[in-house]
Amino acid sequence: MIDTVLFDLDGTLARFSQKAFIDAYFGELAKVFVRMGMDAELSIKAVWAGTKSMYLNDGAKTNAARFWETFGEVLKLDSEQIRVVEGACDSFYTNEFNAVRSIVRHSDVPARLVRELAAKGYVVALATNPLFPECAVESRLGWIGLEASDFAHITHYSNSSFCKPNLSYYNEVLSAIGKPPERCVMIGNNPAEDMIAGELGMQTLLVTDCLENEAGEDISGFRQGSLAELETCLMPLLAIGKA
Repeated sequence: MIDTVLFDLDGTLARFSQKAFIDAYFGELAKVFVRMGMDAELSIKAVWAGTKSMYLNDGAKTNAARFWETFGEVLKLDSEQIRVVEGACDSFYTNEFNAVRSIVRHSDVPARLVRELAAKGYVVALATNPLFPECAVESRLGWIGLEASDFAHITHYSNSSFCKPNLSYYNEVLSAIGKPPERCVMIGNNPAEDMIAGELGMQTLLVTDCLENEAGEDISGFRQGSLAELETCLMPLLAIGKA
């Protein structure tokens, strides 16, 4: 019986291209580093290095610990300096970061669908790649009319020790929500990072509006549709799962 729905966020519930997001995001973030008297270019390089360390995380530390450890190493910052920068970034994610919402293509579907599923008794979790702090995830949810409280669980860099496409990320999510993979469906826009959940026994659904498929993977075998078609694609699957 399928009773749990996992949603990716960027490019799935929130419709925008990854390139547009990265350009807008780093444009705003660089201003924070400049205000702090830091070299913007080197600081952005440190962010990328920290991001890479999260992708390579082996589970021994949280993604947050990996990120800030690497960020500090690149910029030769001590623990107190790292704490100050982290605080400035958290403030950024709850304030200036919201300027990036202009890249999002509006749709009423995400908020309505998530809340309808929860109202029907399904467990709904946000399985977004945990590269950001919780406050940044909450801000991005706000761009599409949702809140963290709309989900039974959301992933962020402080409660995760792996990243997509590592299957350990999905096992970590399943452990957090107390569900076996056979009772879940994973919905996302990236065949490599999201559809890989099928290897654990989850059902999967590929959202194609903002498809991310840099490797040119054959997607013909995936159940798929646009965001507007999501309900049509999803509801029969849930019905079959409950049969």
